[in-house]
Amino acid sequence: MQSSRPEADRPSAFRPVPRTGVIYVIAEATRAGYKPTDLEWCNLGQGQPETGPLPGAPERIQKIVFENADQEYAPVAGMWEVREAVASMYNNLFRRGMPSQYTAENVAICGGGRVSIMRACAAIHQIHLGHFLPDYTAYSELLDIFRRFTPIPILLDPEQGYDFSLASLRREILGRGLGALLMSNPCNPTGKVVDGPELASWVATARELDCTLLLDEFYSHYIWKDGPALMSAAQYVEDVERDPIVLFDGLTKNWRYPGWRVTWTVGPSKIIEAISSAGSFLDGGGSRPMQMAAIPLLTPEHAQKEAEAIRKSFRKKRDKMVDGLRSIGVRFEREPEGTFYAWGDLSRLPASLRTGEDFFREALKHKVITVPGQFFDVDPGQRRFGRPSRFLHHTRFSFGPSEATLDLALDRFRTMVAGAK
Repeated sequence: MQSSRPEADRPSAFRPVPRTGVIYVIAEATRAGYKPTDLEWCNLGQGQPETGPLPGAPERIQKIVFENADQEYAPVAGMWEVREAVASMYNNLFRRGMPSQYTAENVAICGGGRVSIMRACAAIHQIHLGHFLPDYTAYSELLDIFRRFTPIPILLDPEQGYDFSLASLRREILGRGLGALLMSNPCNPTGKVVDGPELASWVATARELDCTLLLDEFYSHYIWKDGPALMSAAQYVEDVERDPIVLFDGLTKNWRYPGWRVTWTVGPSKIIEAISSAGSFLDGGGSRPMQMAAIPLLTPEHAQKEAEAIRKSFRKKRDKMVDGLRSIGVRFEREPEGTFYAWGDLSRLPASLRTGEDFFREALKHKVITVPGQFFDVDPGQRRFGRPSRFLHHTRFSFGPSEATLDLALDRFRTMVAGAK
């Protein structure tokens, strides 16, 4: 929600910065009376998984004891022990028996997912950087604030289930001269997953055409397709120093510790060096105490056990959300294959609820928070001159909260739709 203050009264040195989707909906919900501690509210907007114990999951960390040295700054690239732990975890999970292995020099530790991607954006050459529509809301500002490269949007067709073939990937890279491609995989918000042989082909194409893949893998432990409970493009990298593959992940979603703000970037050491240099002037480095506390979590055994527990608990919530929304008339061009989001088309609902914004406003009256689809129509620099969003009739619903919260929210949606015109 923009300030009502006249433009002429604003300090001229600062421009108005639009809020990302989640920040916007939480701010509007707060104006409507929302408080995070109020159990009457159902927050299906915020991208946060439930953080408590899950059946079969490793025991949750409740207390942390710090050494005196942990009160000091961490190196910008992260604590060496933590970098080694991340490298070892990737090698054990995805690169067993392969001659090329990650080392600490292939890892940078950051203070949050956006910070990780921001560092990468600050270190990129003057290239064409492709990004998909729809995708993660924060990409809009991240791709606009650093003017060194040109963002190139690639529209995915809802009626084709947001598919993007290998032939289309090659055509975009060669035809538009892409030097890099940024994408979330699994995709936030659609839940589409590129994995297995398809992901291997994407990595091979990036290698062949020298196009860097910047892969946001923050939901890679939320996989609903048959097969492994967790995934990463690291499995298909041939040479960790030569293949142009950069991965972003962290404790935020996949370990369900969002408040820790411990994330990492994995890639060729020269890229990690550049990203770390960018961090020296952007953020100064992450939290040393939280990095050190993260080390016991960064084992292949812990990651595998957590991912398997997530699959059992969240798959049930995923089915509940999709079935419940479909029963009130929400349509899905593609059911979520990953993430904890359902990307729904509202165009068959009563007329007063057919846009994401209208649905959001009405849901607030019922103490439920959602995110209108227009926020995922990534538009760096707001260059579309006020044209309506292509995702005007879509909404993202999170099934990250508890099952009881989902039940309450779905009951309220049924009441809301039944009373709509």
